[in-house]
Amino acid sequence: MNQATSPSDAGRPLNILSIQSWVSYGHVGNASAVFPLQRLGAEVWAVNTVQFSNHTGYGAWRGSVFGAELIHELVEGIAERGALPRCDAVLSGYMGAAEIGEAILAAAARVKAANPAAMYCCDPVIGDVGRGVFVRPGIPEFMRDRAVPAADIITPNQFELEWLTGREVRDLAGAKAAIAALQATGPRCVLVTSLRTAETPEGSIELLAGEGGEFWRLRTPMLPLSVNGAGDAIAALFLFHRLRWGEARVALSAAASSIYGLLRRTSEAGSREILTVAAQEEFVTPSRVFRAEPC
Repeated sequence: MNQATSPSDAGRPLNILSIQSWVSYGHVGNASAVFPLQRLGAEVWAVNTVQFSNHTGYGAWRGSVFGAELIHELVEGIAERGALPRCDAVLSGYMGAAEIGEAILAAAARVKAANPAAMYCCDPVIGDVGRGVFVRPGIPEFMRDRAVPAADIITPNQFELEWLTGREVRDLAGAKAAIAALQATGPRCVLVTSLRTAETPEGSIELLAGEGGEFWRLRTPMLPLSVNGAGDAIAALFLFHRLRWGEARVALSAAASSIYGLLRRTSEAGSREILTVAAQEEFVTPSRVFRAEPC
């Protein structure tokens, strides 16, 4: 695991290899993660695992799923440019099949071989509260047994935290214990999103980050909307700020503040798609800043 904790050189743009899905209409996967990272000044080398017309939540879509071989080929092409030693991190999200996941892990291993300081951030997409598991059979087990142990940073939601650990999270102590259990398998930094326990105030939603034996909690108002892609964006933003500042506490505050502003703008507009472009200033200068508190 990467042990570097010092902030990155502020004068050098971060280089992030993002291997995720792509939609032409709307914002999920790379279509949700790439632009916020670019708006913050990162260079993003996007490798798309699918090309769909829109996200599958609409019930109908068109497009194609790409094979694992294409991922290997594109990463090989990037390597041939001599770029991998300059790669600061690999970011992954939804994995449509185990072979796609293996290709992503191979890419992360290759980047780390070229740059031992690089990080791998995995958003272990499995399911959600109320929906249960929504990925293909075998993917949850792949996430638990292969992807999570290989990652430096993971960003599960509450459902995924519980599934990966086999623990029901009822309170803050249970959430912290589940994070510690995940850290024991490999990733040293864990961000839990969409957390609600018996201790969460009515009308609020929480995020909880753990690293180095310390934990930080952040609460924001719960907004009246249901959209896709917010998880992809917050994983990207948390990774960026963790790379830039070297602290999970700072990354949590920055990422959560930006996502709240993005979702507030989306809710006010009544949009089914997150307003990634229209609300882009929220990524740079959030209109409301939330502070992470030790817990």
